[in-house]
Amino acid sequence: MSLQVTIYIVVGLTFLLYIGIAVWSRAKSTSDFYVAGATVNPVMNGMATAADWMSAASFISMAGMISIMGYGGSVFLMGWTGGYVLLAMLLAPYLRKFGKFTVPQFIRDRFYSKAASAVAVICLLFASLTYIIGQMTGVGVAFSRFLGVSNNVGIYIGMAVVFAYAVFGGMKGITYTQIAQYCVLIFAYTIPAIFISLQLTGNPIPQIGLGSSMAGTDVALLTNLDKVVTELGFNQYTTNVAGSKLNMSLFTLSLMIGTAGLPHVIMRFFTVPSVKAARRSAGWTLIFIAILYTTAPAVGAMAKYNLHATVTPGITRNMDVFAEGSSLKASERPDWMKRWENTGLLKWEDKNSDGRIQYYNDQTKDQNVIAKAQEAGWKGNELDVNADIIVLANPEIAMLPNWVIALVAAGGLAAALSTAAGLLMAISAAISHDLVKGIFAPKMTEKTELWVGKLAMAFSIVVAGWLGLNPPGFAAGTVALAFGIAASTLFPALMMGIFSIRMNKEGAIAGMLSGLFVTLFYVFAHKGIFFIQGTQFVDLIGGPNSFFGITPEAFGAVGAVCNFIVAIIVSRFTKSPPLEVQQLVKAVRIPRGSKNIKGAH
Repeated sequence: MSLQVTIYIVVGLTFLLYIGIAVWSRAKSTSDFYVAGATVNPVMNGMATAADWMSAASFISMAGMISIMGYGGSVFLMGWTGGYVLLAMLLAPYLRKFGKFTVPQFIRDRFYSKAASAVAVICLLFASLTYIIGQMTGVGVAFSRFLGVSNNVGIYIGMAVVFAYAVFGGMKGITYTQIAQYCVLIFAYTIPAIFISLQLTGNPIPQIGLGSSMAGTDVALLTNLDKVVTELGFNQYTTNVAGSKLNMSLFTLSLMIGTAGLPHVIMRFFTVPSVKAARRSAGWTLIFIAILYTTAPAVGAMAKYNLHATVTPGITRNMDVFAEGSSLKASERPDWMKRWENTGLLKWEDKNSDGRIQYYNDQTKDQNVIAKAQEAGWKGNELDVNADIIVLANPEIAMLPNWVIALVAAGGLAAALSTAAGLLMAISAAISHDLVKGIFAPKMTEKTELWVGKLAMAFSIVVAGWLGLNPPGFAAGTVALAFGIAASTLFPALMMGIFSIRMNKEGAIAGMLSGLFVTLFYVFAHKGIFFIQGTQFVDLIGGPNSFFGITPEAFGAVGAVCNFIVAIIVSRFTKSPPLEVQQLVKAVRIPRGSKNIKGAH
């Protein structure tokens, strides 16, 4: 059976599974639509939360970024995983005990203000819509490569599939679909890793294989990889850090607190029946996430080695061979390269017209590398590989069986669609439950609210699809912006809402708005959005990364600090929250049964 037919069968079967689950689990009430009736088993919710949280960025991009960045790519591992720990320990149990459907609803009741809820909805929409662009892009990439359709057609198909199980099933349909999607994506991620680890090191456990010696040698895989990349003029894989240590630390912190503030993940903890179940669910989620996240460094390193083994076979096999043996004849490039060239994510240009693809670092200052490369007729790097293809192309590079390649295609789509559905659910709930019913039509019946929720979901899918087809310049290529927005707006408000009795509505509103403003201002200035008399605004404020060398992707942490400071100052100069709100905060924080609190509920 051909590779293309195998892919069609595997992907088609997974889509039928998702749609079948949606038909079986149709939402019949607002409780079903928003929180799956709050009856989901903690283990099952752990799987669904893991699928919701591990997006296309985790499945498709993270190992690719680690592969390109080396040690510096660990910011994504530390930031996203550490953020989930923060969420599980500091937010999820307390929010579940509060017993509301959504993050804006918690903020409205905790800060006794519809205005605060409206600001939270705005922040949620900024973060969620920015984040969903990456998911739709991932859907387009996977479809265009594996199903042989254009990127646009791929996004349309993805919209249709999500519509089928999200609009009709709501959170109930999304939950059980995400359980199936977790199973698909985790098998799709780990099975190729096991195969490749066996090929390169003889060890079937990728996490151990990463630190093992190459098969048949006494040279460690990472030691060999370091030699390969340095011979090509790149920094050592195991020590490379892009930017300053301050920026790396703030980038990690921004991803951590941004993850903890993502509303679509927080909503998952409202689907379990109790606070105890929420805690257990958080523990199971961390276990399910760890399976993929501990595998990612091995996937990144092994994919990079396999890529070099294809493009620079002489260097990979023998460090003394540098000229012809270190580059690939264009006429002999493997089929996987030709297939990925069609997507535009892998490109090569024969700059010196020698019929070979030479892959050296254009920016190197190593005179030995430059001399050897020039001796081989080098006129600049001739290969461009997008980081997003590393995981998806890895099984093809390693020449694994067709069914494994097809499974990876299904896994990439499962990761993108599961998170897209979760984000759409958060957007829908914010519009229908928090904005329409919470502010404009509080007397709306449950039946009407359910229909408004479904219409909001359908509208959100259309908007998400449009953003995927026409991604705005400020968000293209990064989901870190979504984490920065969540970090600088929602996370501080949630933390102070739970742990600060003195925090009032004025402080919360001022904090969220200030965090949102400084973060978007810094990001937009760097993305060329602002101009004054034809001059880019970033040049007027001192140039790129002018604030202590901090990149826009890491600036969410600075926005969060601004949020905390402004909120605390404003709250100190304005009226304290009502007594019943202070008692409510105490009741949420203190375990049930420890002592009686007047006004607790």
